[in-house]
Amino acid sequence: MVIASPQLPDTTVSAGQLADIYMLKKNFWPDKTQVVPVNREASSEVREKFAEAIFNLSPQELAEYWNRLRFQGKLPPLVQTSDEAVLGFVRNVPGAIGYINANQAPAGVKVLLRLP
Repeated sequence: MVIASPQLPDTTVSAGQLADIYMLKKNFWPDKTQVVPVNREASSEVREKFAEAIFNLSPQELAEYWNRLRFQGKLPPLVQTSDEAVLGFVRNVPGAIGYINANQAPAGVKVLLRLP
């Protein structure tokens, strides 16, 4: 489940837009708020499922992409080590977007997309 900051105006996001956000190609929401993507740790099962669904890349291939961006002076998305940490971050950081393993919408965030 892809979640976003509750401060964002109503918005939707496609898989292609998510790929652009997490590959640091889309940096602002329609209201000009900066996008702040957050990832789970590389060993996380939910991160693996997210990477396959959105990028059609393995977490390793995606990590290599972000390593190349580092050489260009761009920082990869922040990492949180649990769904609860992602929820807390997204609830409290304007413009934040993340993904969690959940069947029901958690309180205090906007659900943008449900992943298979």
